[in-house]
Amino acid sequence: MASSDLVVKSPITAEKVARYVAEKIVVESGLERRLRQETSKLPSGGMISSSDVGAFLALTAQSIGTRKAIEIGTFTGYTALKVAGILPEGGKLICCDISDEWTSIGRKFWKEANLTQKIDLRLAPALDTLQSLLKEEGPGSYDFAFIDADKVGYDAYYETCLKLLRPGGIIILDNMLWSGRVADPSEQDPNTVALRALNEKISKDERVNSCLLTVGDGLMMTRKK
Repeated sequence: MASSDLVVKSPITAEKVARYVAEKIVVESGLERRLRQETSKLPSGGMISSSDVGAFLALTAQSIGTRKAIEIGTFTGYTALKVAGILPEGGKLICCDISDEWTSIGRKFWKEANLTQKIDLRLAPALDTLQSLLKEEGPGSYDFAFIDADKVGYDAYYETCLKLLRPGGIIILDNMLWSGRVADPSEQDPNTVALRALNEKISKDERVNSCLLTVGDGLMMTRKK
């Protein structure tokens, strides 16, 4: 498979620009490329994050000195590979997912990258896992969270992650432009309505500083005050 066949096209960025970024600018390791290639064979392979999104997550987490992170929606483990890779010795990434089939792909690559000791995969409804973390470790115990799961559940994930994060911690939510549908008032399906409402809520949320970025399919970046 040619490298160009592995480029994840952004639904909100011109294809030639997305290809330029993926092929010329963002560098992936051989391991990351192989994970992308294996994921591309799946019927739902298009759900994998683009290379620029993965790089942005890792750089952001690293820039705030992340030791403890949360990921909601792991799929085949690409973004977990990126974030766990920047964690210091003793760092931990809690991965929340419900699919053993998809995450089993990621586990192979995490092992090859010697990251299994840093990744705690929990196969259960994400809210159950988050509530357990609140009970086990308490509010303010995490540095970074990435949300990329069922869209109708985003608001609840955001609220619970906000409790788990320390002041200065960052939450990034994926697909917040939803192929541009959030900007079209005629789009009223449950996913679009939920994302549109959360965008507006976060933009006015005095508990955080926020910015909606036109990266990938739209990344909402929030910093807890």
